[in-house]
Amino acid sequence: MPVFSIPLSGLTASSTALSAIANNLANLNTVGYKQTRATFRDLFYQRIGSNGAGDPIQIGAGAAVGSLSTVFTGGNVETSGISTDVAITGDGFFVVEKDGMLQYTRAGNFSESPEGFLVTEDGAQVLGYPSINGQISTGQGLGPIQLGKGQINPPQATSTLQMKTNLDANALAGTTFSTPLTVYDSLGASHVVTFKFTKTGADALGNSAWSYEASVPSLEMKPALDASGNPIPIDPKVPKAVVSGSVSFDGFGKLVPSIDISGLPIYDDVALNISGFANGANDLNTSWKVFDNKVGLLTQVAAPSDTASTYQDGFGAGSMLDFAIGADGVVLGAFTNGTKMLGQLALATFPNVQGLTRQGHNNFASTLASGQAAIGEPGTGGRGTLAGGALELSNVDIAREFAQLIMAQRGFQANARAITTFDEITQETINLKR
Repeated sequence: MPVFSIPLSGLTASSTALSAIANNLANLNTVGYKQTRATFRDLFYQRIGSNGAGDPIQIGAGAAVGSLSTVFTGGNVETSGISTDVAITGDGFFVVEKDGMLQYTRAGNFSESPEGFLVTEDGAQVLGYPSINGQISTGQGLGPIQLGKGQINPPQATSTLQMKTNLDANALAGTTFSTPLTVYDSLGASHVVTFKFTKTGADALGNSAWSYEASVPSLEMKPALDASGNPIPIDPKVPKAVVSGSVSFDGFGKLVPSIDISGLPIYDDVALNISGFANGANDLNTSWKVFDNKVGLLTQVAAPSDTASTYQDGFGAGSMLDFAIGADGVVLGAFTNGTKMLGQLALATFPNVQGLTRQGHNNFASTLASGQAAIGEPGTGGRGTLAGGALELSNVDIAREFAQLIMAQRGFQANARAITTFDEITQETINLKR
């Protein structure tokens, strides 16, 4: 007699395959979606005898779905221009956390939460290595990535300054030249330091000599106290001198270094210290760099006195303008006073990605079969790299899915026809008694 369970198992397997294909097509435009592939296997076999050669004669019991595996090939990467979008090129998953549970995703269509954190569509926080004082340490463990466009980049007091200045060799004794340079205190306030050079003639060695004095506006400083402890009125027209000295130039117009007690040249910086700011900022201890690799930054040639360029390493407080995510996952914030690292996204890889379970919302969860996640920086340990301002699209191939759809449909039809045939045979058997 026909065994109805055989074609019925084929119907069930084909129906499951059709569902998998339909789910793939439904997620054709889902960001980071990975295609599901259904494969079949045969069931057990019943031995009903053997032939003259002793070979077994067996009848199969049908088919079943052997696996519904996930195809983790990369999808196409499409530029979006949105700074919170990130695509993975290569292996790995973003690490996200919601309600205390870690999950993993390939979908990088993130956004910024009202609290300023990088989050997924369903509100899970994207994890990585947070920045502490602008520095990232991967040894401190995972944490949420704080973006917050209201962040303030703290100021940095000037510690080094320099200027490339020429003093006119044709100037007469008593000629002066002044050049300004802006520095920043510990509170981020700016102060203009004015360098005034005065030609004094020749030094003891016959070199051309200039004296210099650096000063700041007196109104920006605390007033001095008299003998009774009362503030002395400040004359705003008289700046406060902070350093003075002299420089000499040889016959080639090159800056001549001073000589120590051993007769060796000294190429040290000039200490420029400013104390007593009226705004309460800390004292400013700055080094004025007058030599670079033993080459003087001040010159004296027969050309008008002029400052070609200046440099100082301080800056005031800055507010965040935007951010960008690099290939190594570093989130670099652009502030009005420069750039600062905000954190670094982490990627996770698994010994067996087929062991992951789908959780919906583009998320996967680890299992005993998948093994533990190996979490680290993008581009290391076999992990892929990132593309900021881009998204990884679904890897579903619509042409292939339609071909598989036709094959699954034919398989369903064939098994349905087998059931109809079995029914007719059964009916004929019942009619034998007539």
